[in-house]
Order: sequence, then structure tokens, then C-alpha cells
Amino acid sequence: MQPQKIKIGLVSISDRASQGVYEDKGIPSLTSWLTQALSSPFELVSCLIADEQKTIEASLIDLADNQNCSLILTTGGTGPALRDVTPEATLAIGDKTMPGFGEQMRQISLNFVPTAILSRQVAVIRQQCLIINLPGQPKAIAQTLEGLKDDAGNTKVHGIFAAVPYCLDLIGAPFIETNETIVKAFRPKQK
Repeated sequence: MQPQKIKIGLVSISDRASQGVYEDKGIPSLTSWLTQALSSPFELVSCLIADEQKTIEASLIDLADNQNCSLILTTGGTGPALRDVTPEATLAIGDKTMPGFGEQMRQISLNFVPTAILSRQVAVIRQQCLIINLPGQPKAIAQTLEGLKDDAGNTKVHGIFAAVPYCLDLIGAPFIETNETIVKAFRPKQK
């Protein structure tokens, strides 16, 4: 029996990249990371949009409700700048908030930059879809997803993606497995 393929939405939120002023690095970075990190089959649906709350809300709703994505990862628009409205849009369309994801991303990022406290990433569940706001920089995306490792490759601080597969299990999304050399999925032992 073939494992069920999970559909993952990738949303890069940037006024300038969506206008072609510069090349988007968010979607390519997420695509590359997921290709390395997931050992289960998956399909990606991506969109590059401007930092407009109504546009972000409509894109997230479309990916969750119409495109049947079980996981949506956004990148960009989570800082304190006036145009950064990704968290507001995400919270507006969510059914449940998942504050631990944002807390852990900030904890990881504080190991690299003191300005991590300015990030406002959030995560929500909309029906059977987990939506997570990630940082905008490719290096920070990988760090928050994977966590921190020592020189020997041992995990010092867990990345957020370690909890994603089990969260997806709990909301009835397709079962996914990870490449443990990138990030080890945590699931409680069955009794």
C-alpha cells in the first residue's frame, strides 16, 4: 500500500519579490529543505504574494480549503515593520493557535541574533491544516526548522519541524516521515 502523499503549501510574502524587484529566495529555500528533510512523498503548491493582509488571508484559505494542503509554510512579513502583516492574516483565518511554534523559533534565532525578539511568527490550525509562519531569510528558515546541533551533529535545541509530523497526526493529516539526519520527528511511544 502506497503512503498517502501530503500536499504542502508554500507562501512567500514580499512586496518587492512579488513585483519582480528581486528574486524570491523563500520558496526555493523551503523546497530545497523539504526535499532533503522529508522521506515521505509530498506535493508542493506555491505562491509569491504581496504583503497585503487580505491577499495573505485569501491565499491561506485557498491553500487549506480548496487546494487541500495539510501543511502550509509561509516566509516573510513577520517583523514589526508597518507592511509586515503575515501574523495578523494567519491568526485571522485560524481555528486554533499553536503558540509553541513561534516561541521555539524565537528561542532558536536568539542564539544567532539579538533582534530575534522582534519576530512575530505564529502558527495556527485551520480545519485539518497546520499553518506556520517562518522567518524570511533562507538561513534562518533552515535553523528554525532543524534546530541547533553541536559540532558532532547532536541536537542541542530542537527545531520546530520535529513536532510537525505528530501535530499532523493529531489533526488527521497524512502521515509523514523525516530524514533523521536533517530533523528527527518526535512521536510519543505507543503503549
